[in-house]
Amino acid sequence: MNAVAEAVAPDDEAVADAPPPVLDIRQADAHYGKAQVLFGVSVRVPRGRVVSLIGGNGAGKSTTLNLVMGRLRASAGAVELDGRSITALSTEQIIAAGVACVPQRRRIFGTLTVLENLEVGGYVRRKDPAGTARTLEEVYTLFPVLKKKAHMMGGVLSGGEQQMLAIGRGLMSNPSLLLLDEPSMGISPKLTTEMFADIRRIAQTGRTVLIVEQNAYAALGISDHGYVMENGAVALEGPAAQLMHDDYVRQTYLGA
Repeated sequence: MNAVAEAVAPDDEAVADAPPPVLDIRQADAHYGKAQVLFGVSVRVPRGRVVSLIGGNGAGKSTTLNLVMGRLRASAGAVELDGRSITALSTEQIIAAGVACVPQRRRIFGTLTVLENLEVGGYVRRKDPAGTARTLEEVYTLFPVLKKKAHMMGGVLSGGEQQMLAIGRGLMSNPSLLLLDEPSMGISPKLTTEMFADIRRIAQTGRTVLIVEQNAYAALGISDHGYVMENGAVALEGPAAQLMHDDYVRQTYLGA
């Protein structure tokens, strides 16, 4: 077990007694044009838990996030957020409903300050300045370096700091569901360990997190539940600790 997993591994009994899902994808198919890219995908993300989607390139992980965010429409099946169908909603409506997505390669605004980037993330809450201010302080508590560098341009931050900023920007909307797409991309192994520990701490504050990640060891190490995707379908699922000891997962994704 890695250092992150040893420090913040989820409780097995809590995993077994999972609350109702914030996100419930049921038997979803999806197409890009005439080409089918998702095949009967079912994923449940319980409230306050961390769930990971692992798999190789082209497995369908990021495509599943596109489905949740309304960038891709389900041709069959359903996508629900807190029991409400979001299958036909626009991306803007899904964000307003409480979903935030931290994309691959962070996509921060390099010519804006750290504080301005965070304020952009809180724009959907512009009518709640007090709540936005509280969340800003929560982000600064989670990532103290962002407070220290609040008035520096985002573009001069290190890769790890930019990832912190991207996650902080996502949290500023106070989402009921936080989606993280390859958060370890372009980050050193040491910073990856720290980043995943931070993600676990986010969940421990009551947030709900869905991670898409090729670094299966790091993702499963902080997750309550995991899904293995292959060729646009869920090939295997189970408690994260169980998947980490599964022979197929170990040989295929963990390098064991």
